Amino acid sequence: MLRGLRSPLWPLLLLLLLLLPPPGTWGHGSRARPREGAEEAGSAGSWPAFQGLRERLRAAGALCRRSWALFSCRVWPDGCRQDEEAPARPPGLEADLRVRLHGQHLVRELVLTAARGYLELPRPDKALALSFHGWSGTGKNFVARMLAENLYRDGLRSDCVKVFIATLHFPHHKYVDLYQEQLASQIRKTQEHCHQTLFILDEAEKLHPGLLEALRPHLERQAPENPRAKSPRTIFLFLSNLGGNIINEVVLKLLKAGWSREEIGMEHLEPQLQAEIVESTDSGFGHSCLVKENLIDFFIPFLPLEYRHVRLCARDAFLSQELLYTEEALDEVAKMMVYVPKEEQLFSSQGCKSISQRINYFLP
Repeated sequence: MLRGLRSPLWPLLLLLLLLLPPPGTWGHGSRARPREGAEEAGSAGSWPAFQGLRERLRAAGALCRRSWALFSCRVWPDGCRQDEEAPARPPGLEADLRVRLHGQHLVRELVLTAARGYLELPRPDKALALSFHGWSGTGKNFVARMLAENLYRDGLRSDCVKVFIATLHFPHHKYVDLYQEQLASQIRKTQEHCHQTLFILDEAEKLHPGLLEALRPHLERQAPENPRAKSPRTIFLFLSNLGGNIINEVVLKLLKAGWSREEIGMEHLEPQLQAEIVESTDSGFGHSCLVKENLIDFFIPFLPLEYRHVRLCARDAFLSQELLYTEEALDEVAKMMVYVPKEEQLFSSQGCKSISQRINYFLP
């Protein structure tokens, strides 16, 4: 019976099932879900129907491949590839960033370009270091999790992924020497076990300078000992609220000057963001060797989220729980958030944080 599952028809059937709308979204009238692919529900610039279908096909195809790989590993473990041998190009990352991440066009472009470029290198001589900056709730942890899910079958639970939270794992400065040893040991052991590793350091602006210094050897350019050897790949993600205020100020200024959000480019944000990081007196991150010696490859700004993006987050939260919703319900959830500045009421002060909890008010 298991042999019959090897038929090429099985993945096709799974793909067709994935293309069907979730059972919890079948409905009529005002309780039906909005058309798939409508990136900005209720606003101008909605995607054409064929664009939504194409993205849906991409996401479904990527999920089909991942599901088949996981199923195959459980049924035929002898031929299964380990996490550390994951494919160089994460197949579903582009679709995930486009469909699941809202209001972050710069993040989509930079993360996808950086990750693909690095993972396709035959012998990288340096770890890839990305530093995410922006207010809480704008998607930094979400994108980190998305990258882990596309690189490893078990996502954040993979043995090849390690998450460190500054205030949780390194709370006391008097133990920094011990933390340095533990951090270095954890990185070394993970790299020995996995050919491809991902390290996520949350609340990076709160890391002790000594810990940042301990990361230097792992981020510096290395001379390969054996040119023919398969070089390990390591990605470091630094997540920080540092620079969030200056990002918001620049975005607000450009929007008030008549720019559209999608016209905002890195040239508008990068100089001010890097200056804010370097000049910060509340954090040692900007004064660390990682910044001064240019060991961070990309500083990636997460823009503040607007009302329309919060609605999309609410829609996703309903769909993830297979719940019906109305346009009025999305508006009610979005109106629960606090918006700033006081005069313009433009940006959600918490981004999309706590949205999934807020939809509980609408459960029968």
